[in-house]
Amino acid sequence: MRTLAAIAVTLLQLAVAAAIAVAAAAAAAPFALPGCQSKCGELDIPYPFGTTAGCYRPGFKVTCDDPKPGAGVAQRLKLGNNGDGPAVLEISVENSTVRVRSSTWFFAVGNTSMARLAVVPDGGPHPPYVLNPKRNRLVHIGCGFRVSLWRVAPGAERAFNTCYASCREDDLRKIRSSRCEGHGCCDVPIPAGGGLTSFSARFRWPGNNNTGCPKTSSPWIASGVTVAVVERRWWRDETNVFNLKMSMLAFGRASGAVAPAILDWVFDNNWTCTEVESTSDYGCVSKHSKCVDSTGSALGYVCKCSSGYQGNPYVRDGCQKPRRRLHLSAGIIFAMGVGIGMFLLLLAIVTIFATKSFKDRKARKMREYFFKQNRGLLLRQLVDKDIAERMIFSLEELEKATNKFDKTRILGGGGHGTVYKGILSNQHVVAIKMSKLVIQREIDGFINEVAILSQINHRNVVKLFGCCLETEVPLLVYEFIPNGTLYAHLHVDGPTSLPWKDRLRIAFEVATSLAYLHSSASMSIVHRDIKSSNILLDDRLTAKVSDFGASRGITIDESGVTTAVQGTYGYLDPEYYYTRRLTEKSDIYSYGVMLVELLTRKKPTTDMSQYDVSLVAHFIQLLSKDRLSEILDVQVIEEGEEEAKQVAAIAALCVQMKGNDRPTMRHVEMRLQGIQSPNNNFQSDPGVQGLLQIGRTTFEGSNNIVVHDNNSRRYSMEREILLSATLPR
Repeated sequence: MRTLAAIAVTLLQLAVAAAIAVAAAAAAAPFALPGCQSKCGELDIPYPFGTTAGCYRPGFKVTCDDPKPGAGVAQRLKLGNNGDGPAVLEISVENSTVRVRSSTWFFAVGNTSMARLAVVPDGGPHPPYVLNPKRNRLVHIGCGFRVSLWRVAPGAERAFNTCYASCREDDLRKIRSSRCEGHGCCDVPIPAGGGLTSFSARFRWPGNNNTGCPKTSSPWIASGVTVAVVERRWWRDETNVFNLKMSMLAFGRASGAVAPAILDWVFDNNWTCTEVESTSDYGCVSKHSKCVDSTGSALGYVCKCSSGYQGNPYVRDGCQKPRRRLHLSAGIIFAMGVGIGMFLLLLAIVTIFATKSFKDRKARKMREYFFKQNRGLLLRQLVDKDIAERMIFSLEELEKATNKFDKTRILGGGGHGTVYKGILSNQHVVAIKMSKLVIQREIDGFINEVAILSQINHRNVVKLFGCCLETEVPLLVYEFIPNGTLYAHLHVDGPTSLPWKDRLRIAFEVATSLAYLHSSASMSIVHRDIKSSNILLDDRLTAKVSDFGASRGITIDESGVTTAVQGTYGYLDPEYYYTRRLTEKSDIYSYGVMLVELLTRKKPTTDMSQYDVSLVAHFIQLLSKDRLSEILDVQVIEEGEEEAKQVAAIAALCVQMKGNDRPTMRHVEMRLQGIQSPNNNFQSDPGVQGLLQIGRTTFEGSNNIVVHDNNSRRYSMEREILLSATLPR
């Protein structure tokens, strides 16, 4: 193996020596005119290009920047007489092209003028440079615009291309993709023929509004659109597309991204080889060179070395034959084959590692991008900025904790996300919540949950350990609650479920946590989605309120806030649904529905009575007629019927149609605490009897209305909510 490796190394040394010999032969040929600068930094300056008088052909002057010593800036070559043209990346005599750093132009929203965009320097009456139509694309990056491009012609202009780009909220994933397909970006070809050196652009904004800004919640939307000419081959690389899109959408400029463009150049515009061969200004001066009429994007002629020669046809003796190749024996050829085989194997291994390294680097950049974005959103909501540092987990740590989010670690989930069981490096067991959707509402919900839970410390509220900000939608890390949800414990097959004493205690614990949220936190917090599936139970069946993604804080001086409706149908407060006015009493209604669910073991979202009304409405009817036992769970009747009647009276008050008629959660908490007391006397308690009497008088007259009067809105309103389309969350 070592011998083969030595042979491979020897053959590679021979190949390198041959390459050096060929390069030396090419270098021996004249490249620039005698006494003229032939390099600018690492770039070659071949004639007809030059930096000083007598060293370049008219129209081909370039400028080499000479930075101050110690400035740490490399020399740069630029087109144009005064260095006002684009920076040169490469000059090809063989292809008659110049690869330059593309110019970019930014148009603010409302700008509809047809500005002339010069893409090549002005070389006098006959500019030698034009855009290569086959090797370039015109790229437009921005949101909500339609651009039409116009050719600049003497005395007239005519459109040659148009495209449209949007930034709709439901297309945010496509905007972030490494493609340019009308989502925040569009591109069009450059028209062939005629030699395009400049063009004009006209923009139309949404709704034909010339001064309006595109309406979108995209966090990167620029205040206009950026136009750039880019090399087609460079633009095919999705990494380049992603970097240019993100930088321009975020900042309205290229933000350091170097996008190249390809310019063609010719001699003597509109002259043919036949017309110039006899003139003194004929450019093909080397022996073994030939003149070629340009048939591409510019009219004129260029020079090429004859077949079998290489070099610069624009200088004397610039075209030379390459050195003759080495004649190899059969043994060397065999050894070369072995060496090449080993070299290819090594190349394959290097390619695999390079590809992996590239993917890892790209993933790292994406993680850094999302971290900066999500951290900024979080800091804007957090009161204590130090929390943003103490609670942050890395994506690598959570992947290790969940075995890269293995399916066997899934605890549960729904339409919005999946919860995984994780084991941290300190052996702490946690639950990790990952969103399935990549929309701005989900991102806002996760950030809101971090901001809310970071301010809460209550034994009956699930504890948030932290979050990971390195994914598009943040990951949340909670304490692990092993015993599932209250919903799962209630709705099981069979006649028995949770014991009544446990149900009563859980109701009290949930009331305690809501009372804390409404009145004991730094600001009043409305949960907005109280339901049995959001109540987790630990190994002692202690209640833990969870899922604060829809929660909303209300300051002390506010009685409520007007906001979009969020919640779960069946539990949703009808008054909040119709008025969009969110108050603490909205949580109390949802809590009352959950009490009915505890008492009856029926599902508010699906169980309807024989009278075709909601579970809550049917419950109230039977309570007002003193027929509560017809709907109570049999197990509840057997284990605590008298206490259940007291809880039913509290539930009736909680689901009053008007929020002002409902009790506070502190009042509910105290009443439930009294029911659990050993001294509780249901029959003699005037408070409870008052509750039952209120229930009877409030709902007694509504029975016929609910069942028979279709014009009534008292409980048919709630029925409409139940039968309406599913609301968010």
